[in-house]
Amino acid sequence: MQPILSVRGVSKTYASGHRALQPVDLDITKGEIFALLGPNGAGKTTLISIICGIVTPSTGTITVMGHDAIRDFRAARSVIGLVPQELSVDMFETVLASVRYSRRLFGKPGHDSYIEQVLRDLSLWDKRNARIRELSGGMKRRVLIAKALSHEPDILFLDEPTAGVDVALRRDMWKLVHRLREKGTTIILTTHYIEEAEEMADRVGVIDKGRIILIEQKTELMKKLGKRQMLISLQEPMATIPTDLDEWHLALEDEGHTLRYVFDAQAEHTGIPSLLRKLAELGIGFKDLETSKSSLEDIFVDLVEHKEQAA
Repeated sequence: MQPILSVRGVSKTYASGHRALQPVDLDITKGEIFALLGPNGAGKTTLISIICGIVTPSTGTITVMGHDAIRDFRAARSVIGLVPQELSVDMFETVLASVRYSRRLFGKPGHDSYIEQVLRDLSLWDKRNARIRELSGGMKRRVLIAKALSHEPDILFLDEPTAGVDVALRRDMWKLVHRLREKGTTIILTTHYIEEAEEMADRVGVIDKGRIILIEQKTELMKKLGKRQMLISLQEPMATIPTDLDEWHLALEDEGHTLRYVFDAQAEHTGIPSLLRKLAELGIGFKDLETSKSSLEDIFVDLVEHKEQAA
């Protein structure tokens, strides 16, 4: 399938010599939700800003729905909606007028029924005649999303869409993203909230220090790199872990009441039977065992730490 967005060798080095983005290759297919995951300052916003034409790349090419995003900027930008991190709206304008204005900027004819639906989806319809400066921070964020959707883009970029917003808005955002995907919209979001990527994404890209570490299907990533952990609830609290248990690299938690063992569920030998035998030999009793999968956050931390150690 032809990608709806193709990035080849895109990098950014500023005049100061700071290299904000290493050469990036990335293909996005129509209708997918792609999450670019990384800490603050990793290069997420730089990459999005380049694709959206806000920042000029130092090297590379970008193709959006067959349009060269650098040579044919207007055509490429016309199919892109962008929700930036920072609030950039006329605070004295009303919600409805601001969204209508954004639509007209892209040469779209008036379509009040569409704008009404967007505002209703974002719980803004009742606030349509309110001035933006009168709204809460969360409502202002919703206005940014409405403006980005005003011209019915095929690709929507969400740059840290729920940074600093309440849980209710975050959940509303997730629901909206899924509804947009059902309509065929392609969505690329940057986030440092691990649960956001875990909840919404089909694929996950991990970026750190301007370099994309990996791109993988979320389910495959968690299957290949995910670990499991076993929590052992002890009958008696333990002050220190006996040296006889060193080979399992256990951690003592809950004021000595719990041992945590991290293991690779895909490995031929997990080490669990031998650990339980050793506990019995040492006379260490336990009253409960609990296993759980690692989260995407665990995987992300492991990946970044591994790359730092290898550097």
